[in-house]
Amino acid sequence: MSQAAILVTGGAGYIGSHVLLQLQERGERVVALDNLYTGFRQAVRAAPLIVGSVADRELVGRILREHQVDTVMHFAAHTIVPESVREPLKYYANNTCATRSLLEACQQHGVRSVVFSSTAAVYGMPPDGVAAEDGPLAPINPYGTSKLMSEWILRDLAASGALRYASLRYFNVAGSDPQGRIGQATRQATLLIKVACEAAVGRRDHVAIYGTDYATADGTGVRDYIHIEDLARAHLDALDYLRRGGASVTLNCGYGHGYSVRQVLQSVQRLSGHPLVVREQPRRSGDPPTLIARAERIRSVLGWQPRLDDLDAIVASSLAWERRLLAEPWI
Repeated sequence: MSQAAILVTGGAGYIGSHVLLQLQERGERVVALDNLYTGFRQAVRAAPLIVGSVADRELVGRILREHQVDTVMHFAAHTIVPESVREPLKYYANNTCATRSLLEACQQHGVRSVVFSSTAAVYGMPPDGVAAEDGPLAPINPYGTSKLMSEWILRDLAASGALRYASLRYFNVAGSDPQGRIGQATRQATLLIKVACEAAVGRRDHVAIYGTDYATADGTGVRDYIHIEDLARAHLDALDYLRRGGASVTLNCGYGHGYSVRQVLQSVQRLSGHPLVVREQPRRSGDPPTLIARAERIRSVLGWQPRLDDLDAIVASSLAWERRLLAEPWI
């Protein structure tokens, strides 16, 4: 029998495309499914791409059957928190209902393993700013709730014996492929490092700091930033873990320490050689002062070891990608 395939939903998106590339580089047989709503055909590179929706059960079933898929890596989702507040039904439809539809197809076609793209937003605002996998789950927006509901569906399906899974809760993902082949090309991006690097290369006229009076060392919010390459490799480690027969598991993906907004902007200015126009704005509702991962479990369970745990390394790869986009626009 030919090698079983891995279906990567959202494979043309920022995180999905980096995982797809690492899978290809180690010789896995892959197929990407993406509706190209926020993804880019260029990001898939040489991998097979099927344009369509995860919610299309007939299409998904045909892909699973024809490509002999035994593992699904599920990235397809809407991810903008303020938009989720304005349009909650859009997020429950795409993030929760579509995931339920996908998992039904997985059950029907004998998929054995699922690696699920989740988020630290399921934690809401931990009192001490540090989130552990077994800590309280209290999302404060529809995005976080839609992902948590999907985790529950996956948990209950696995409990029935249908499959096993690894649910990975991301903290603040940033950076790009160090070789500059792919990167974050999100339209109207909201993530700080992406926004700051766009400003550094002249694609934005300023960067906003939302809140300068938090109880942190410099008054600005602190986040756990993880390089996309380390995050992508965590998915391959999760795949290997499940293939070895590992039990279903939920893991934080972060480094276990954080940087403030001002520290990020200082790094961008230093590495780019360009001063940024910074505008200080009031706090945004729902932004925790600090959000850092308890990150021991992913190391002990998967044997995952970060290789790019360095703010300047994250920023440098982001800047290199923004300069490439200036020369070769994707959008």
